[in-house]
Order: sequence, then C-alpha cells, then structure tokens
Amino acid sequence: MPRENEPSRALSAVQIEQFIEDGFVRIDEAFPRHLADEARAIMWCDLPCDGDDPTTWTRPMVRLAGYGGGPFEKAANTAVLHTAFDQLVGRGRWQRRSGLGTFPVRFPHPDDPGDTGWHVDVSFAGPGGNSGENLDFSDWRVNIVSRGRALLMLFLFSDVGEDDAPTRIKVGSHRDVARRLEPAGEAGLSLSQLGRFGAALDRPLAHATGQAGTVYLCHPFLVHAAQKHRGKQPRFLAQPPLDPAKPFRLDRVDGDYSPVEIAIQQALIQQALREASE
Repeated sequence: MPRENEPSRALSAVQIEQFIEDGFVRIDEAFPRHLADEARAIMWCDLPCDGDDPTTWTRPMVRLAGYGGGPFEKAANTAVLHTAFDQLVGRGRWQRRSGLGTFPVRFPHPDDPGDTGWHVDVSFAGPGGNSGENLDFSDWRVNIVSRGRALLMLFLFSDVGEDDAPTRIKVGSHRDVARRLEPAGEAGLSLSQLGRFGAALDRPLAHATGQAGTVYLCHPFLVHAAQKHRGKQPRFLAQPPLDPAKPFRLDRVDGDYSPVEIAIQQALIQQALREASE
C-alpha cells in the first residue's frame, strides 16, 4: 500500500487514452485504506442503524450529508489524485477539495432504492432552477463545456464487488452526450430536457468495483446509474465533482487542450464526418 508521502504516480499514456475513449479511468490505491476505515467509523456514528446488526438495516439507502476535513479531506487530496487531475483537466484548471460531499450509503435490501435511473450529473442552475426557496433541481443543467464541473469522481470507501451496488457506467456514453449537448450551446440542457436520452443509449456496461481506496475519475458527461445492493455488507461511496478553476474551452489558441476537452472535440468531429458522408 502506498504511503501518503510517497511520490505521486502519473497516469500512463494508455490510461489517458482510455479516459478519452471510454470516459473514465480507475486508479487503485488512490488513497490509503486506513483513511477509508477512519471515514467509515465516523459515518457509522451518523447512521440510524447498527453496523454489527443487519436486522437494523431497514432501508436500502441512507444519504449522509457532506463531510470535510480529517480523513475525507486527506482522501480527496493525495499526490496521486492531484497528479491525475493535472493530467486530465490541466494544471491550474481545477480546485482543491476540502471534503467529499454527500455519501449515499447502500444496504443489502430487497426494495428498490428509487434512485437507479440512468443520468448525467448536472452542474449549474438554469433560468428556473435557482429561485430562492423554490429551488427546481429539474432545471439544473449541463452544457457543452461542462460549466461548473471538471470531473465526476467515484471514491470507494468500502470494498465493492459486483453484488455490492457498484455504480453502473455506460462506456463511451460521454461522446453521445457531447453530441446531444452541442446544438444547445452555452445554455445547455436540463435534466428534463435530456429526458431518457442516457437510458436509451446502447453502450457496453462497466461497474465501478474495487477495494476501499479506489477512485474512478470520469468525464463529466459520462452516463451512469446506481443499482440495488445484492451483497452482504453496506457500501460506502462518495461521488463529488472536481470543481473547475477555469472554464473548459474548445477553441484554445495555444492548442493546450486537456483530455476532457479532447474527448468532446473528438465526439463532435466524428459526428461532423458522419454527417458529411451521408
């Protein structure tokens, strides 16, 4: 297991190409297991059930409020992850996180948790989505330059196998979403406007499995979904965004494009070539 003060590991050229092509890259041992253990001990104190008594696990999912500092901040800011952020988003183009946001803790349970639909994470409020007390999350949006979100991230704080409600991923779906968003320009599309677009995509599936300490860094357009827990132990996962320090751009004069931007560009170029050949 890597120590926190060891030199950072860089993503290989193959991993970066995988991110551009598939929309995500998995980093094993992205943060030490002992931080995951410490974080789970904190979260168990806030859960309305007993970790040693499965009869108290009466709900399929409990969403815990955001956590910052301590093991949460350390897990989000390892040298390995900072190097990967630089490689995928660009040095100086992302913001350090002080915590990891909410945790949807999933329990083995026969009931559907009710939040397993395919979707893309939205990142900024539309005209009707930020009106004081009448917050309308359905009008929150995503646009072609992913305003407000540099990456989608999945932090595994428990061991997650195929039966432990791993996040489902539609491989390569970020390219389809880029093409869907391009005509909408800066205004982007809302959750309601995207509708069932993600669910209808015919793409190979992957599952975000791994040991505690694994992190999946995903393109912000990647279509993903939760699922029912069929295993034996509760699953602890954080899914925070990496916030941008500077907006993504698809028209850089210096040509210094990040892999996130390159993936969008490639999707649009492929679409243009396809249309030209028809």
